[in-house]
Amino acid sequence: MKVIAVHVDRCTGCKTCELFCATERGSEGKTLLKAVQETPLPQARVRVEGGDGVSVPLQCRHCLDAPCLDACLTGALARDEETGMVWVKDDRCIGCWTCVMFCPYGVIYPWAERKMALKCDRCMHMESSACVDVCPTRALEIVEINQLGEVFAEKRRSAASVAAAVAGKGGAVVLDLAK
Repeated sequence: MKVIAVHVDRCTGCKTCELFCATERGSEGKTLLKAVQETPLPQARVRVEGGDGVSVPLQCRHCLDAPCLDACLTGALARDEETGMVWVKDDRCIGCWTCVMFCPYGVIYPWAERKMALKCDRCMHMESSACVDVCPTRALEIVEINQLGEVFAEKRRSAASVAAAVAGKGGAVVLDLAK
């Protein structure tokens, strides 16, 4: 199964991923100009949260044992057999928000104006995910779940070697993980 890896050290909090997600997934017109004129305004399925200079794009993790699936009263949440993605059947969602309450990561959002739940389905209907495609700093990357450890292993090794070298000289440790 493929997942979206987040390189926190690259995220600037620009929210480009949110903007394009809302435009592509929540808008009737599918363009930014048309989207800002719609009522209700389109909503994103990815959210950028953070503070103190650190931003993190948050989206559904498509849990193998997804509590939201069991919590859904109408069967509006389903898992795609082929991709493993958990998605919302818009026509079945009644806006009860039970899935919102059961999501352990807080990444299912109520869209009250349309009485439906919003969650990332990694743009299953498209060739690639909109948020990944538009990220100007490449903070988002699609990888196989079994490669996730490899993606970040080099950063951990680099950070550890820098910390060891600086600590061995009696200096303060300041890490720049962007390298």
